[in-house]
Amino acid sequence: MTYQETLDYMFNSLPMYHRIGKAAYKADITNTVQLMQHLGHPETQFRSIHVAGTNGKGSVSHMLASILQQAGYKVGLYTSPHLVDFRERIRIGGQMIPQDEVTRFVEQNKDFFQSLELSFFEMTVGMAFDYFAREHVDIAVIEVGMGGRLDSTNVITPLLSIITNIGFDHTQFLGDTLPLIAGEKAGIIKPHVPVVIGETQSETQPVFDQKAAQQGSPICYADQHYTIQPIGNAVLGIDFDVLRNDEVLYKDLHCPLGGAYQLKNLATVMQATELLAQQGLRIGTEQIRLGIAQVVQDTGFHGRWEVLGQHPLTVCETAHNADGVRSMLQKLQSIPYRRLHLIYGCVNDKDYRTILRMLPQDATYYYTQPSVPRGLPVDQLAAAATECGMPGKAFSHVHQAMDYAASQADHDDMILVTGSIFLIADALSPRES
Repeated sequence: MTYQETLDYMFNSLPMYHRIGKAAYKADITNTVQLMQHLGHPETQFRSIHVAGTNGKGSVSHMLASILQQAGYKVGLYTSPHLVDFRERIRIGGQMIPQDEVTRFVEQNKDFFQSLELSFFEMTVGMAFDYFAREHVDIAVIEVGMGGRLDSTNVITPLLSIITNIGFDHTQFLGDTLPLIAGEKAGIIKPHVPVVIGETQSETQPVFDQKAAQQGSPICYADQHYTIQPIGNAVLGIDFDVLRNDEVLYKDLHCPLGGAYQLKNLATVMQATELLAQQGLRIGTEQIRLGIAQVVQDTGFHGRWEVLGQHPLTVCETAHNADGVRSMLQKLQSIPYRRLHLIYGCVNDKDYRTILRMLPQDATYYYTQPSVPRGLPVDQLAAAATECGMPGKAFSHVHQAMDYAASQADHDDMILVTGSIFLIADALSPRES
């Protein structure tokens, strides 16, 4: 098989949740357990950190990987979904898995995939763990796909479990209350493995405390110990000090990832590095400083308050649920611009009417749709927006919307591309010639 034939097989033959939605979701990790056995249990052959949560798990995973790379470790990083290139999901030292490794893995195990009717996600977890084991990584940062308890990644026993926060997302799978969703995320808490909760929430804390007690796992809440104090008003990222128990621990750090929610993510990262250091990992002040500052270069992280151009300021941000939108709006308040041009598109299983009502009333709107089967048709989105009193122009592809917005925007305006992560993937993809 060529690499392109391999991709075609994976995308078209294996059920892929992010493309087709509920039909690809399996509330069961039996397949993954059998896959690990078939592969010789690669999940036991490297140390790991497991990261779950409704929002922020991608940012936390990438920052931790960057810090560990700066500390001199050979670091695997597994995340999902990808934006432009499938291989973004599986990296070592920031470098994507080679194409020939993808092809080799699929060719050698294709018959097994088909015998179990593995999903796309189950297969990619197996590919990542097999690659990390064979390349002898020192440690791997593993981001949960959805939930935790029944996620395919939940076959590892990590050094540290992290749950960033709990919000309403994927409620058709995880439950329609915060305690129910927290119960699913808490499924990554393993016996006697320390766990960091990023955000203290009154509705979910009892769930986490009970699960940690049952497992004999030390638990701490990052926001009860760490405070991230912004310095000034950086449009491109965040300049900040770190306080631990109200005493300054680090001064004048910089994070290139913008967005008010990164303050919570940074507190989670600080708590995690403290606990990892207690377990013997060599993580010093300079490694933390450089790891955060160079997270984009070190790991290839994109799409989180990413600046695509200046004059007009053009930014893309993957705010795909209500909590993400609230944080995005908070960041918007700190940015000077004359007029806001907002490009929005989402997938069909999101509560897009609620999100539309949260968006600024005084923006100029351009509606579009992600180029995946789950993409909400733009005509349906535009009609719903008009009902919400936010009419706008409709475009079949985000590049068309971006070009038109740029033609309408003045030097001091701002263009914000937001919504589904798949819309951001389209925005960052090469344009067709």
